[in-house]
Amino acid sequence: MTRTDDGVATTRSAEVAVIGGGIVGLSTAYALQEQGVPVRLYEAGLPGMGQSAGESRIFRHAHDDPRLVTFARGSRAVWDEWAEHFDVELVSSDGVVAIGDGALERLRVLDKVGVAAREIDADELAERMPLLAGYSGPAMFDEAGGAIRTRAAITALTDALGDAVVTGEVISIDHRADGTVEVRSVTDSAIHSKVVVCAGRETARLARSVGLSLPVRLAAHVRLTFDVRSAPPAQVACLQDSSGEFGEVGVYAAPLPGNSRYAVGLSQTVGVRDDGTFIDPAAIRSLDQRAHDYVARALPGLDPEPRDFLHCWVTELPWSEDGVAVWEAGSISFVAGHNLFKQAPALGRALAQAATGGGLAAELKSEARLGELQ
Repeated sequence: MTRTDDGVATTRSAEVAVIGGGIVGLSTAYALQEQGVPVRLYEAGLPGMGQSAGESRIFRHAHDDPRLVTFARGSRAVWDEWAEHFDVELVSSDGVVAIGDGALERLRVLDKVGVAAREIDADELAERMPLLAGYSGPAMFDEAGGAIRTRAAITALTDALGDAVVTGEVISIDHRADGTVEVRSVTDSAIHSKVVVCAGRETARLARSVGLSLPVRLAAHVRLTFDVRSAPPAQVACLQDSSGEFGEVGVYAAPLPGNSRYAVGLSQTVGVRDDGTFIDPAAIRSLDQRAHDYVARALPGLDPEPRDFLHCWVTELPWSEDGVAVWEAGSISFVAGHNLFKQAPALGRALAQAATGGGLAAELKSEARLGELQ
C-alpha cells in the first residue's frame, strides 16, 4: 500500500494497465500476457460490447495506403495463429468481393504489396456473392479476406486473460513524480509502470487529462442485420460496394456465422457532439431507411426488413476513415482510429512492444498518418 501526494491510499498493481476492453485492448493485454508481463485490463462494462459490439466484421486487405495493407497482412497472420491456438474459426474462408472503380484502384495497391487478390468477372462474382443482384462492372476478390467471427474472438481473448480483466470505469489517469501512472477507476486507485489507453470514444477524454488533444472526430452510424430468404448459402463472401450501381456508395456487408444472416452498413455517419448527443437525431433513422432500400435493390437474396440493429460510435482521424495512430505522453500511450477490428492482433502486439520498452513502430506514430492516401 502506498499513498498519493494528497494522502489517498493506492495499491501497486500489475506492471502495465490497459484501459478499454474492446478488441484492441484485449489484443494488447493478451500480447502482454504472452510476453509474461503482469497486466490489468480495465473495462467499464462487458468486454467487446462497445465499439467492438456485433457478431461480424470484415477482414480486408484493401486500403489506400500500402503501409496499412502491409500492417493488415501482418494481422491476418496473427488471426490464423490465434485460430490454431484457440481451436476456433476466427476469420471465414470465403473472402471479400469489392465492386466499383475504387476496387480496381485498391487492387493495384494490393498487387504492389503482394497480397493475393485479383479482378473477377460477373460469373465468378455471382458464385462468390450469390445474394447480390446482377452486376457486370469492375470487381475484385481478396482471397485471404473474410468475415471476422467477432464474438468468438472476444470470448477467446477474455477467457485467456481471466482475472486480469476487471470491471470498472476509469475516471482519471495521472503521471506521478517517479514516472509511474496512477489509474483511478470507480472502485479503486492503482499504480502502474505503463498504461495503454484503447478506450474508443473515451480515449480523447482521457488524453485531455494529461494535456493531449487528439484529432478524433466523434460520430455514429448504424449496421443492420437481415435474414437470408432461403437456405443459407454454403459460400458467401463479404461485400464492399463503392460502385453506386444500386444507389449507394461506401456500403459494406458481412455474413454472420452460419450464413443465415447478413449484416449491412453504410459508411456514412451521423454527426455527434463532444458529449455524445446527436446533432440531428433524425439522421440516424434516415440511415436505417437507406440501408433498407439498398438491400431491396442490391441484395434480393435478403429479406429487406431488418432483423437487428447495431448502433456504433465512430472515432475517425482526419486523414482517413481507416486511419490509425498512437500518441505517447510519458508512460502512457493512446491509440485512436476507425475500422480497427481487423488490425487488432498486430496493433496489440505493437502496443505491447512499446509498453515493454521495445519502442513504438514508426508507422504508428501520429506524424506518420498511417492510412492516408498515398
